[in-house]
This record gives sequence, C-alpha cells and structure tokens, in this order.
Amino acid sequence: MTTFKSTQPIARKRMVIKLGGSMLEGLDDSFFSKFKQLQDAGNDLIIVHGGGIAINQQLAKNGVTSTVVSGIRVTSKEAVGIVQSTLVGQVNPALVHQLNKGGIDAIGLSGYDGNLLTCTLLDEELYGSVGHIEHVRAELLETFLVAGLVPVIACIGATDDGEPLNINADTVASEVALAIKADSLLLVTDTPGIKIKEEVQRVVTPFKIAQWIGTGEIYGGMLPKVKAALDSLGAGIPTVQIVGQQLEGTAIKSEGVFA
Repeated sequence: MTTFKSTQPIARKRMVIKLGGSMLEGLDDSFFSKFKQLQDAGNDLIIVHGGGIAINQQLAKNGVTSTVVSGIRVTSKEAVGIVQSTLVGQVNPALVHQLNKGGIDAIGLSGYDGNLLTCTLLDEELYGSVGHIEHVRAELLETFLVAGLVPVIACIGATDDGEPLNINADTVASEVALAIKADSLLLVTDTPGIKIKEEVQRVVTPFKIAQWIGTGEIYGGMLPKVKAALDSLGAGIPTVQIVGQQLEGTAIKSEGVFA
C-alpha cells in the first residue's frame, strides 16, 4: 500500500510596505489589487504610511509653516497636532477603507494604540516634536497577523506624557520590519527607485549609496529612505527595495551578495 506524507503548510513570509504620503492620493483600485495578490501568494503584510500632501494642505489651511531638514519634517508644537489629526483622522481611515474595498481585511493603528511605538524625542532643538523609536511592540502586530488582519500604521508616536510625536515614515517601516523579523521591506514612493543621472538603478550596494550621498546625487527625501533601507539590510532583513507604484524599482543588496 502506498502512503503519502502529510503536506506541511508552507510558511508565510512577512512583508512590510511603506507608502509615501506624496503618492497616496493618486492610487487606484489596480494598485491595491497588487496587495491582494501579494497576500494570496503567501505574504503577511504590514503597511506603514505617511501623509505629506494632506499634511501640507492642512498646515497651509491653518497658517502653520513647516520646513524639512535631511528629509525629516521639522514639527513645531502647533504643527504636530495638525499632523496627528491629519494622519489618524483622515489619511489612515481612507487607506484602510481602500484596502478593505480591495478585499483585504485591514485595521488602522498609530503609535498610541496598544503602546505600539515607544518613543523619545529625536532632537528637539533641531526637529521639534519628532520622535525616535525606542521600542516596537511586536507581539501586538503578531496578534493581528495571526488573525489574518493587515495592520495599517500611521506614523505618530508619543512621549511618556502622551504628547504626540511625528515620526518619519521610512524610519517607522524600518523599525517595524526589524521588530517582526520581516522577510522583506518595500519602500513605495512616487519615484520608481534610486535615480542617478535620471536613470533608475536596478541593483545597488551600500558602498555605491555612500558614494552617491557623498557626491550629492542622493539627497533630500531620498536620504531617510536609503538610511532606513541600509539599517534594515544591516540588521538582517533579507530583501530591501525602493520601488514605485508598479512595485518595481531599486533592490539594495549587501556587497557579499556580489562576491
């Protein structure tokens, strides 16, 4: 008699996807269907988002000025309340709705929820109310993933006293990916990867990135993206990519891969 071994379930992979705030308003149903395809292919997803355009609009509406230093928004006490209400009250529920509409069971979160993000001030003199993540409560995210839910995280944390802190979305995505030991990190932007001399670089190394930062060819908003990518890669995340809306772009690999 022929017997067969029982088929072992294939282990699902974990993917953290960061959506840049500058591109959120232009996304259509076909974009969100890609997330469903990733999920159906065996990936547990966590989505982290910013809200640049919506935040800029609300700041302007309220007559509050804001600057950016090295890709990080300088956030005054007055501005951080607007950032918080915009991300948590507008951008996050709209994104959760689009995901739910696309057949993905999503749940909106911020750093406040279940003490998800424990933070301190990054550099109050330079950046104002901007947070540095000390700890990510990975077990909370584990609970949602096991339940088949997709956590959608708005980049707001808090001090021990409950004061809101704005956090760079690339940083949140990187820290979350490290905390849950993700298999891959995708930083989705309105630019399809790292561009040098107007040409997208398909595969790059940390060494080349350091060179381009030194020559000023990587600058502005791309700086925190490559830093988050390099930190994640260095800490053991196997795959880190900076991609556009088609989820294609630049793969960042350690030099050892090319040896």
